[in-house]
Amino acid sequence: MHLLIDILLIVLPVFLVVGLGFSLKGSGLVDAEFLFRLNRLIYYVALPALLFYKIATADFSASFDPRLLLGMVVSICTVFLCSYGYTVLRGYSPEARGAFTQGAFRGNLAYVGLAIAFNAYGVEGFAIAGILVGFLVPLLNALAVLSLLLPQRQTNHSFSKAFWASQFVFNPLIIASFVGIIWSFFNLPLPQVVDRALDILTGMSLPLALISIGASFSPRNLRGEVVKAVLASGIKIVWMPLLTAFILLLLGIRGMELGVGVVLAASPTATAAYIMAQQLKSDAELSGSIIMLSTLLSVFTYSAALFFLRYSGL
Repeated sequence: MHLLIDILLIVLPVFLVVGLGFSLKGSGLVDAEFLFRLNRLIYYVALPALLFYKIATADFSASFDPRLLLGMVVSICTVFLCSYGYTVLRGYSPEARGAFTQGAFRGNLAYVGLAIAFNAYGVEGFAIAGILVGFLVPLLNALAVLSLLLPQRQTNHSFSKAFWASQFVFNPLIIASFVGIIWSFFNLPLPQVVDRALDILTGMSLPLALISIGASFSPRNLRGEVVKAVLASGIKIVWMPLLTAFILLLLGIRGMELGVGVVLAASPTATAAYIMAQQLKSDAELSGSIIMLSTLLSVFTYSAALFFLRYSGL
């Protein structure tokens, strides 16, 4: 019973803040225009600052394990290939094929995964997760674009070089993560005034991100095909963390690193999946349904995953 309470104290605070965001929207304190500006603040300032600060001040040699990164990459690529293959076998439309595949593997690492990792494993676990995110965000972006464009390769959709650059070269999360990794790798010092300023600034990052997720919820997000949304959500928050745990165990990963890997793998579908589905002419309604279902249900799957990890002693 004590273990279950500990797990709930890790998971529930995160989702209570998500619920607060939903309530704020319902009360009228957060409207569509404010939410748009809030998301821009989080995406361009708050989260990049958080990622850079936590990674840059971490001990790279102690926080980075190439086996953990390898296991995560293998898991993500396997889910991508299997989910895309499933949509081909089922004869999904090109639009649904891309949205389903993206929803099945692209986790909300920065908004939810990092929050759960911090609550479960503290600053040390957050540093491990942050460095992983620095390497995984470019991979997830690349596979997301591929999953959405591959089904439509015979259509007339075309995208400018500026669009492709924005997805990779100018992504603020990618830039912040890589700069933080370089800073940590070379053990560069941060001036005390900058360190204290970042410590204050980054305190707002995860709470604002979670509020933003809750405020983005709407019953209209469930207008996509529910069966497909349930299947993709199940792959993302049930089968993907199970596969990740299996691969990491085979690679000899145990303890906190195993837990961080499972927490990141179990993160619900990224909210950016909806925006990218719109941009790339895919099924945005299906993407919205997957995001909402996977986020709502992840409170239970996260609890189950952390309970199993703690109970088994892995």
